[in-house]
This record gives sequence, C-alpha cells and structure tokens, in this order.
Amino acid sequence: MNEKYESVLSYHHRTKHRLNRYANGPESIDWQDQPNQFRRFSGCEIVRLPRPGTELEPLFSDLDNAEIPAKPLNSVNAGLLLELAFGLSAWKQFGSNRWALRCNPSSGNLHPTEAYLVSTGNDFIQSGVYHYLSHDHSLERRCLFSGDVQDAGLLIGLSSIHWREAWKYGERAYRYCQHDIGHALGALSYASATLGWSVELFAKWSDNDINQLLGLDRDDFITLEHESPDIICRIHTQPNNKPLVAKALLEAAQSGEWFGKADGLGANHSYHWPIINEISNAASKPKTIEPMHQAATQQYTIKSPCIKSATQIIRQRRSAQQFDGNASLLAKTDFYRMLAAVLPSTPAFELWRWPPKIHLFIFVHNVDGLTPGIYVLLRYSDALEKLQAATLSDFDWQKVSEIVPLYHLHSGDYRQVAKTLSCHQSIASDSAFSLGMVAEFSESIDVTPWLYRRLYWECGLIGQVLYLEAEALDFRGTGIGCYLDDSVHELLGIKDDKWQSLYHFTVGMPLEDHRLETLPGYAHLGSYDIL
Repeated sequence: MNEKYESVLSYHHRTKHRLNRYANGPESIDWQDQPNQFRRFSGCEIVRLPRPGTELEPLFSDLDNAEIPAKPLNSVNAGLLLELAFGLSAWKQFGSNRWALRCNPSSGNLHPTEAYLVSTGNDFIQSGVYHYLSHDHSLERRCLFSGDVQDAGLLIGLSSIHWREAWKYGERAYRYCQHDIGHALGALSYASATLGWSVELFAKWSDNDINQLLGLDRDDFITLEHESPDIICRIHTQPNNKPLVAKALLEAAQSGEWFGKADGLGANHSYHWPIINEISNAASKPKTIEPMHQAATQQYTIKSPCIKSATQIIRQRRSAQQFDGNASLLAKTDFYRMLAAVLPSTPAFELWRWPPKIHLFIFVHNVDGLTPGIYVLLRYSDALEKLQAATLSDFDWQKVSEIVPLYHLHSGDYRQVAKTLSCHQSIASDSAFSLGMVAEFSESIDVTPWLYRRLYWECGLIGQVLYLEAEALDFRGTGIGCYLDDSVHELLGIKDDKWQSLYHFTVGMPLEDHRLETLPGYAHLGSYDIL
C-alpha cells in the first residue's frame, strides 16, 4: 500500500458512523452563527445576468432521447444554464427565519460547492474567469485574460469550501462535499440537456491546473475558508466545438488581470478538523492520461410518464423532510423507470466517462407488485459474481425483471432495519423504498487514491437522477449521508474493504409542513433591467 492510499483508507474508517458512536463532529452547534451560504468577492466588477425564471419548451420526458435543438450561446441562455444548475429554486420562511433552496442539493443545505464560468472568446462576455453568485444571479469578474484567447466555448469550474460543511458535520464533511460535487454535475447535465447542450468533463486536468485557472491558489481567501479544486467541465453548445488547448488557457489565466478578495463567511471557527486537510492532500489529483471508456450499450428504456416541462421539474426539486408512510405506494412500472434512469447507458450519464463502480442495494417497503425485502440493482452485468461472492450466502439472487437488472435477495419487512441503518431516521422507513449505494472500493483506490472522490461523485450523480425522477412521478426523494457504515456491511455480509457503502437515498410521498411559507427563488431581486 502506498502512503496516500493508507491515508485515504484511514480517513474512511475513522469517519464511519457506528451504533455506539458517531464520527467526530462539533459537540454543540450555534445555529445563529452558520456560515454564509453565499460566497462573495469584494473588489470585482459585477456582471448581472438576464432575469431568471424563463421556462423552456422541452418536457422532462424529452430528455430521454429527443433531439432537442441547441439554443444559441448568449447571456440569456448562459444565465439559464447557471440558474438551472446552481441557482435558487425557492425560499422557505418560518416566522422571522428565511432560507434559500437551490436546484443543486446539499447536505444540511450548507452548499460547499462554488461554480465558476470561464469564457473563451464568447460574444456576450469578455474572456476571463467569473464567479457565479447564485443569490444575486450575477457574475463576479475575477480575471480578465490577457491577449487573444483561443475560442473554446464555455467552461464551468467547480470547487468546494470544505469548512462550510465541516461547521456542522465535522470530520465526515469531506465525504459530503464530494457527494455535493456529484449532485452538481448531475444538475449541470440536466440544465445543459434542457438547452440542447452537453457536458464534457476534463478528466485529465490536475488539481493544480484547476487552481491556476480558477485562481484558487491566490492569496485571496481566508485560510480556513479556502476553496479546493474539483473539476472543469466544457459545455458543448454546438456539435463541432474546436479542440481546447489547455496550456494556452492556463497561460492566459496566469498572465491575466485578477480582481477581488473573498469575503469572510461570517461564522466563528470554533472547531478545527485537520484530518480534512490531510484527506484533501491524500486524495489530490495529478495530471492523468484517461483511457478511452466504451460506454454501456444495453438499453433499458421505460418512457417517463411526466408531462411537465424539464425546467419545471428542475426548479421544483426538493429534499423531503418526512414521508407519509400510508401513502408511499409506488407503482412497479414507476419504480422500474427510476431504476432504469440510473443505469450507465442512459442520457443522464453521458458525461460520465468512466466504468460504473456503484451498485444499489434496495430496501423495498411499498412497491405495488413487489414483495417487501432486499433487492440489488446491478449497474453492469459482470458485477454479479463478484457481489454474490462478497455477500451473504443466504441471498437467493433471483432476477425479478427483464426490464431492469434487478435481483431479489431476501424477503421481509425491513422498515425498522432501514431506519436504524440510516441513523434512526424515519425517512428511510416511511418511504416506498430506501437504498444504499455500494462501491467497488479498495480496488478502485489502491493505485489511484484520488478516485476516492470520484466514487462519491458517482453516488451524487445517481442521487441527482433519483431526485428528479421522483419529482417527475409526483413523489419526492432525499439523500441520506448519515448511515451506520459497518452495520450496513454486516447486514449484507460484506467483510472487507473490497466493497463499501458510500451514500443512502430514499423516495416516498412527502408530508408538507404547512407552517412554512414558500417564496419564489428570485422574488427578492424585484424587477431589473437586462444588462
């Protein structure tokens, strides 16, 4: 084992929740001292985007396979991309307390993910680096590139403020930041598809490259509130974009004119979690040569019954707080539709350029026509023998459908078990189903420890698909980051690090809290002119 692999493995085991103790976190939380959910840079020119809220024509069901005409790249559509991926979807208010919800979900609604727009020769904005401020639906100009820059279209950069999540979750926060990046990639994929665009991940880039392009290595941040690089994405707004010369783009950023400093996020740094910096360093990504991946070809097509627009579904996505256990009956066809949507051959995973590593172990509670019990969805067929060997011999592994690769393992009422495993949360038992995302773990990270992050990204991407599919069926989902890691493994019979559970999710019929008032996402902006 190399040193970085040992560090990643040590962090992973150290941050497991267990029946007799939870991972290290704050002993108390001052809710009046939360970090500011919105990062701002002082000293930057503000570029206001056209007013958000435009509805687009494509239905949610059109995203399956329809050829959606590409919208032109201009300020209106670039603004829509940012809004639908990272913008505000609503405000909630209870008494004098008000908080924002976004199109991309986040653990604890803390939003460690920051988004940057990188323009290279676009007519609607000068070439440079811009920070997206979702609260104001505006861009803060961080850098103007020097000289002429090759027109490579539009790039989106993502980074994480680990401390923003650690304020509440302590050492386990690094995991949740990676989940959030996966969700953000999913949100960006859906937003792009709605515009007739697509997303390409620049997988070869190192963290240092991303730092240089986005200015994250500059002395413009409070030390404990710095941003860590995650990924650069290219948005293909037309079929034949020119190739990107990364070296020229990085040189333009390094020699460009930079502006602004990050404002403090406002909360006291009462607790310090040095293990997060250690895992961040151990899982840092070098520049790599990415092998070609043959995308999955087997199609499991179940047409979505949703007749709402894609933009409506994207903006109405919420994280359920509680479910009506008596009303969470899901039709089997709709259940199969949701499972088919997370398979690697579907449009939502076109941006994912690597072999799938995540499979879903599902507690079926209330699906019409399916016996309650434990099931597994294999996201590629060759995993069957490996998972059979790694799990309990009592599991019967009976395939229950030719529509999706779903296998029955054991029958029974697992509602109380699911609740216990998800840190005693009723949302895991009052639902139609809940699940654990189990990763091919040690073999993924033993040589390349930075793949630890990517495993969580894949989980988050799956979660984002489930969120939107649930909304499209008039149900609701929620991601569950709090679960008892090794208790899940014990239930399934997993005895080593070859397989590890990395994320939970649940879907049911939501119970609405009518004490809360819901306000439009950008009502606070009032009317303003398009600039």
